[in-house]
Amino acid sequence: MKIQFDSGLGYQQEAIDAVVGIFRGQDICESNFTVYSPEFLAKQQNIEFTDIGYGNRLTITEGNLLENIQNIQLGNGLKPSAKNDVDRKALDFTIEMETGTGKTYVYLRTILESYVKYGFAKHIIVVPSIPIKEGVYKSLQITKEHLKQLYDNINYNFFIYDSSKLNQVRDFATNDRLEIMVINIDAFAKSFENPSDIKKTANIIHRYNDSLGYKPLDLIKNTHPMIIIDEPQTTMSTPLRKKAVQSLNPLAIIRYSATHKEKVNLMYKLDAVDAYEKKLVKQIEVGSVQTEGVNNQVYIRLMDIKISRGYPVAKVELDIFKNGGISRKVITVKQNDDLEQLTDRSEYEGYIIKDIHAAVGVEYIDFTSKEDVIKLGEAIGNVDDKQIKTALIRKTIEEHLNKELVLNPQGIKVLSLFFIDTVIKYRMYDEDGIQANGEYAEIFEKEYLKLIRKPKYTSLFNEIADAQISASHVHNGYFSIDKKSKKSNSKDKFEYFKDTKGNTNADEDTYHLIMRDKEMLLSFDSNLRFIFSHSALKEGWDNPNVFQICTLKEAGNSETRRRQEIGRGLRLCVNQAGERVHGHEVNTLTVMATESYVDFVDNFQKEIETETGIRFGVLAAHSFGDVVVEIIDEEITYLGQQKSGELFTHLLQKGYIDAKGKVQDALRIALKEERVELPEEYAETPHILSQIINTLKDTAGKLEIKDGAKKQLVKVNKRILDSPEFKELWERVKFRTTFSVDFDSETLVNECINAINNRLKINRGKLTYTKATVTMNAGGADTANIKTQTEVLNSEVERLPDIVSYLQNETQLTRKSIVKILTGTNRLPYFKINPQKFIEGCIDIINEQMRLHIIDGIQYKKIGDTEYYSQELFENKELFGYLQSNLKGSEKSPYDYVVYDSKIESTLATQFEESDNISVYAKLPDWFKIETPLGTYNPDWAVLWTDSGEEKLFFVVESKGSTGLFDLRPKEQAKIDCGKKHFEAIGGEMIVASDISDVTEFALSS
Repeated sequence: MKIQFDSGLGYQQEAIDAVVGIFRGQDICESNFTVYSPEFLAKQQNIEFTDIGYGNRLTITEGNLLENIQNIQLGNGLKPSAKNDVDRKALDFTIEMETGTGKTYVYLRTILESYVKYGFAKHIIVVPSIPIKEGVYKSLQITKEHLKQLYDNINYNFFIYDSSKLNQVRDFATNDRLEIMVINIDAFAKSFENPSDIKKTANIIHRYNDSLGYKPLDLIKNTHPMIIIDEPQTTMSTPLRKKAVQSLNPLAIIRYSATHKEKVNLMYKLDAVDAYEKKLVKQIEVGSVQTEGVNNQVYIRLMDIKISRGYPVAKVELDIFKNGGISRKVITVKQNDDLEQLTDRSEYEGYIIKDIHAAVGVEYIDFTSKEDVIKLGEAIGNVDDKQIKTALIRKTIEEHLNKELVLNPQGIKVLSLFFIDTVIKYRMYDEDGIQANGEYAEIFEKEYLKLIRKPKYTSLFNEIADAQISASHVHNGYFSIDKKSKKSNSKDKFEYFKDTKGNTNADEDTYHLIMRDKEMLLSFDSNLRFIFSHSALKEGWDNPNVFQICTLKEAGNSETRRRQEIGRGLRLCVNQAGERVHGHEVNTLTVMATESYVDFVDNFQKEIETETGIRFGVLAAHSFGDVVVEIIDEEITYLGQQKSGELFTHLLQKGYIDAKGKVQDALRIALKEERVELPEEYAETPHILSQIINTLKDTAGKLEIKDGAKKQLVKVNKRILDSPEFKELWERVKFRTTFSVDFDSETLVNECINAINNRLKINRGKLTYTKATVTMNAGGADTANIKTQTEVLNSEVERLPDIVSYLQNETQLTRKSIVKILTGTNRLPYFKINPQKFIEGCIDIINEQMRLHIIDGIQYKKIGDTEYYSQELFENKELFGYLQSNLKGSEKSPYDYVVYDSKIESTLATQFEESDNISVYAKLPDWFKIETPLGTYNPDWAVLWTDSGEEKLFFVVESKGSTGLFDLRPKEQAKIDCGKKHFEAIGGEMIVASDISDVTEFALSS
């Protein structure tokens, strides 16, 4: 297979033009210099043997350069560079292109176009690492035929700088054709720390070479090369490296990356949002594997370590027992903190923080009497790790096969990547080199064989004769290789996969192999579809047909950055003809994760903001600079920087954005209601107005917000509040009470046993797989198309907790009563299945039965005449509502609006307003509470009823859809019973009503 290249992609041409256009007006020319022979320089002969060196020469003026630069930036919607930013003797520019959009292809074409248009013949591509060096060289190889066709069979040479082949450097300087050198920054950055001892410390490129007669660097300097910096955030990450790049004597530096830390004279921007919206990269799906209902052992995850007041503190996620249940929470701990006390769980006994190690890169916590060492990002106790890994592998295979059903008929080979941290997990060797599957390979083959036997995949495997052989043929490993002597014969050696860090000579061979096999992996002729590779080799993988990525991290290894992981599979796929296939219906990358899909997307957005400088939901003063005003004879006039700045100021004054450009809800509401107020000059130019509105919509993000503008402070109605009628009503309902209880413990035990037998259902822990599509625009990242699958976890519990003590502490019953309940129930065997859920279920049921049981024996008593809810609270406590959803105008209550919580309450409020019998009423505020054994209770209404004979009746109303107490939930019914007894104790009455007829019937019968 040969990958085909499309020269007609508009965005790539824009990126090329953004650099080539800088030099518009430059003459086609070169500079020449003399290169003497080594023999002549060594005075070994009198005859002068020389070569002519060919270099780049800049003729365009600084003024023309600045004009070109600003015009390009304006057309690309970027902030124009100032005069002080452009120095003809130190030209430095930035191109931002998202991973997977063809950055390398773009700068290779930029090199050729600058040669054709201006004669710039000497170019150096500086890379930060071995895998990128191998990737660039592979791109030079596979694009050569395509580029020669595109540029009239132009003759050019390329090579990787090798300090053992310095004749290539001389050729680079003396050839009059286009020359491209690829060099790793580490090959020439060591020379500036100790110049006096250069022979020992400097790279060979800085040392005098007898065969050349020069220092290699001096020959390069004379060519005045164009410098392409690939991934400058790494390549030029230190002052030393920046100085090294300048030592090449560049005509200009052009930086290419998706994640610049410095954006020097930004000429073109195709960021993550642009690439996604234009469908230039794959759509991203996240497949999340999460556990539920598994809290039976110690769980600790180290989230973060910080220095606070000179001492390190750690943020840890723990399973904390509170209010009868366990919830997973993040808390801050310090040295000597006892996790058993903090969690209120005996499982954490002995977990006392000993050391919090804050050194960057090796952060960890350990404990005084436990051997566990938890590194940053690591967790212990999160169910059986093997079950999680098995689920990840199984779901990756399943996603892969599902895609094959769709893509195989279209001639598209599907690949899946597994990144692992330890080679032995994939491949093992005995002492004579006999290979065997490691744990992950075993899991893979077992799960693969299960899945391919499903009828769903018959069309993929109907020709398989031996499934076991097929399973072993579809996966393989790409790891660095070493040799070891066999035990049976030490003279014989065998090759084996080994763990590496990604920067050794062995790794360079592996990267080369990955690049060599790139086209082979894309072809159906190869059975290999599932690839295992070392996580340290991630950077070397950018195969376009990777559709699934699964990182199987070992406990203790740092969290993989999501953008780094996703970047391995972002490129659009190719078919068997090597042609790029477009469209998100085909190009979807599924990334497997062990965090929730919500957390994944949230963290993914944060990484984009941190690494790229994108500020979601934020406008800049130049955001409208590229709005097209008119086009005359192919000359485009843009709105420009000044007008864009004026529009930014207008939006700020209208409250649509804040001083930093962050979009406010006011703009989202205005966009939703199509009433954005813009300067009048744009109202008469619809084509300009529509471009501005589109920019605002893209940046504003979601429009479905709760309308904050409709939120309203409800004012007090002083006429009602101060009226004699309301004061008289309030005097009847305002008093507070206390309660006492008396109950039969034997009856309670029996009721608890019956309730546990009838209602307690305990399930095993669950493993949930959730898949969600990641969407993105200028407003931020979000999810859509969420699908969920759940399966049961079969996890063994090593240690059962002290259930009697737990229940005693949470219910305050005696140990004797607790033991009677547990031994009396037929549900005790479920305790072994999921101890923590069994305990939580028992606590809930026992406490509920206690509360319900004691209602019959409850007695309320008025505390006295001085304990009551003051009428002034109506004025002191603010009340808010939303005009279109839960406010109703009122003339009879102490507020000018009634805030209702349900349709029944809304109906009753209307009926109270319309009834001639009701002179005043109040929707009791949430600060009006009655204490009950089941928690606080807030009744709905206080009502003053007056009949025709002017006899007054004061009572409280609870509004419900049904007036029959048997229709209500037990807890709800019990609270109402308590409410009735409370009002009886203070000389009042309370009823349940579903509409005004229930109120009327009660009043007339009283």
